[in-house]
Amino acid sequence: MKIVKVEAVPFAIPYKKPLKFASGEVHSADHVLVRVHTDQGLTGTAEAPPRPYTYGETQESIVAVIDKIFAPQILGLTALEREAVHGRLDRTVGNPTAKAAVDMALWDILGQAAGLPVSGLLGGYTDRMRVSHMVGFAPTDRMVAEAERIRDTYGITTFKVKVGRQPYRADVEACRALREALGPETELYIDGNRGWSASDSARALREMADLGLTFAEELCPADDVLGRRRLVAQCPVPFIADESATRPAEVTRELLGGSATAISIKTARTGFTTSQRVLHQCEGLGVEVVMGNQIDGQLGTLCTVAFGAAHRASSAHAGELSNFLDMTDDLLAEPLTIADGTLRIREGAGLGIDIDPDKLARYRQDR
Repeated sequence: MKIVKVEAVPFAIPYKKPLKFASGEVHSADHVLVRVHTDQGLTGTAEAPPRPYTYGETQESIVAVIDKIFAPQILGLTALEREAVHGRLDRTVGNPTAKAAVDMALWDILGQAAGLPVSGLLGGYTDRMRVSHMVGFAPTDRMVAEAERIRDTYGITTFKVKVGRQPYRADVEACRALREALGPETELYIDGNRGWSASDSARALREMADLGLTFAEELCPADDVLGRRRLVAQCPVPFIADESATRPAEVTRELLGGSATAISIKTARTGFTTSQRVLHQCEGLGVEVVMGNQIDGQLGTLCTVAFGAAHRASSAHAGELSNFLDMTDDLLAEPLTIADGTLRIREGAGLGIDIDPDKLARYRQDR
């Protein structure tokens, strides 16, 4: 199964409405479809979502690094030589989603060759995950209306609420309104995308102490080292490191340094191989994990649920698996379906990805 070709195809699919949060906003899924071809006719597929305001990658940079650097370095290796592939990719710093997509495409090939689902190869713990839905910035009444619609339509009862605006009390009021509307049985947790100071974060947490939050995520920048440690030390719920812990070494630094007490795993930035390393780190330290979302399309979401469902620790909490609902279309020939608040893995060999060629032709940006 020698690698004979690596494709990086840019595509763009509009969102139904802009998704807004403290570190930026997106109006279109300007992603990259990554395909790794082998000499035995097997093709692995994954998706790389650029997030320039988080990792510095753009759609153009992902295509360029794959075409000009990564592909020439891994041609001739086999799909089984994942460690050799990673050794060559890691010669280039950064570019996490480009590397992750190549890794997941290789796992897709391995699953197809074995005739087994990737989720089974990774661990096979369960065949589905509970779904958490992200509620972005909007007037409070619209945030409540969206959460109620998602609950009533899809049975989702866990919501990640974006916070980090100024003044911080606007977000406190929004969270309070969501709790009152959704009731005590609904899980709520907050994500600040580094938008608040450590002091405002502490004030907000005190004012939301009666809301029964499950987690708090990246409320202030990790670079505010002492302020962040002080905040985490007094945080009444697990404090999730997300964009501040994108690699195993960063995970170790944030946890042992007292800057986080839980970790968000995103297959879009650590693939399957490195995500397992992060997961095992967290298990060894007794730290909870959440499967995060990189505002993925259905293809990326399929990868997230395949990994999350494969392991006991990563399936313990609802995964962020519904952002694709905000897209006007997608590339998959068979759309994903959320039912009773859960999303199932795909049956069959590999990741179960079937790209609709007409949709790809419509949305690709390189022709």
